[in-house]
Amino acid sequence: MTNKQLANEIITRLRQNGHQAYLAGGCVRDMLLDRTPNDYDVATDALPGQIVEYFPNSAAVGAKFGVILVLGDEEKVEVATFRCDHDYLDGRRPESVSFTRSPKQDVERRDFTINGMLFDPAEGRYLDYVGGRADLEAGLVRAIGKPHERFAEDRLRMLRAIRFAARLGFTVEEETQRAIQEQAAEIGEISAERIRDELNRILTEGGARRGFELLDETGLLEVLLPEVAAMKGVPQPPQFHPEGDVWLHTLLMLDQMVNPTAPLAWGVLLHDVGKPPTLRFAERIRFDGHEEVGVRMAEQIVERLRFSHANRDQVLALIANHMRFMNVMDMRGSTLKKFMRIESFPEHLELHRLDCRGSHGNLDNYEFVRRKLNETPVEDLRPPRLLTGGDLIAVGYRPGPAFKEILDQAEDAQLEGVFESKEAALVFVKERYEAPTGERIRRDP
Repeated sequence: MTNKQLANEIITRLRQNGHQAYLAGGCVRDMLLDRTPNDYDVATDALPGQIVEYFPNSAAVGAKFGVILVLGDEEKVEVATFRCDHDYLDGRRPESVSFTRSPKQDVERRDFTINGMLFDPAEGRYLDYVGGRADLEAGLVRAIGKPHERFAEDRLRMLRAIRFAARLGFTVEEETQRAIQEQAAEIGEISAERIRDELNRILTEGGARRGFELLDETGLLEVLLPEVAAMKGVPQPPQFHPEGDVWLHTLLMLDQMVNPTAPLAWGVLLHDVGKPPTLRFAERIRFDGHEEVGVRMAEQIVERLRFSHANRDQVLALIANHMRFMNVMDMRGSTLKKFMRIESFPEHLELHRLDCRGSHGNLDNYEFVRRKLNETPVEDLRPPRLLTGGDLIAVGYRPGPAFKEILDQAEDAQLEGVFESKEAALVFVKERYEAPTGERIRRDP
């Protein structure tokens, strides 16, 4: 059974028990746009207690607000009772609700007209009390009723308006956009986690470039990510960046992303965040150490937005390593292999490809690394070490400061194919290091 089938079964059962019931919200919008909905929601005049009675395999995810999650074998559908919302005091949720039998009243408290339509699958008809179909045809994201009131009720709706406009290729209706501009400074009233999740969706659901252009136009970018807003107008060396400033370069990269993970998308957005504070003019425009500065700045951003540890580490790694690709053709074989085996390396490579496509367009280094990856078996990238600390101790070396360097150089030689056995590895070490003390290294000239 699919979510759609479960939703239709729910509607059928509710109607058999004398209730109104319709598909509601985003699934109706997507159906009208000939898109496959991700989720199916049902709106009904049945009260939460009645829904639970009709569907014992359910969970009260928001019973106070009339929302019950009905579960199938693997499917799930949210069923919400028609309601009117009362005072919003925290910029997020109503202090109380009252249930109603009127679908029109329920729709009028929703966010945008394109999300405010209902569909009756039994009769194949749409209920549109707010002009949602006309706005779909016009490509407009319009707040239901008075935009200032809708955004005061839930500040996150400002970001949702931008997400829908970007993902669908729509325009934010003029009065709705003006309300966002006038209330942008209030976005901080909601939690960092909600902001992060909505920014993730803007970055990964499609239309990321348009999304960030709209964030800039509405003033939300300056409030949420002033470090990114600072990229505007920062010049770059034209021989490497004929496209223009750092902001335009970043937008071009966002525009070319295809189904990115959240860490990759944030890596794209923030890879050059260190350029504005490191800009200087010498023989040419320079950004010395911008990747190191960028890592420190990005660390503050991801902490501020409360990223998970895994996503945090990957975003910072992407920024820290993005300049290493300029030297790949000159790397020793062992250095290149160590580079290519860093965690989630395909995302590093994709960031580099986007970096090139958003600037000079030269993909030689990208193709070089891609070819090396294809040619190198996984076991050659991460072979078991032929030589361990225990092996050194066994032949008389004492643990000390030199141990790590000896082992690292032995591993490099192994990756270079200098030797293929433990015995040969020990010969390699003994030829290059003095009598087994492990304390002083004799380096070859």
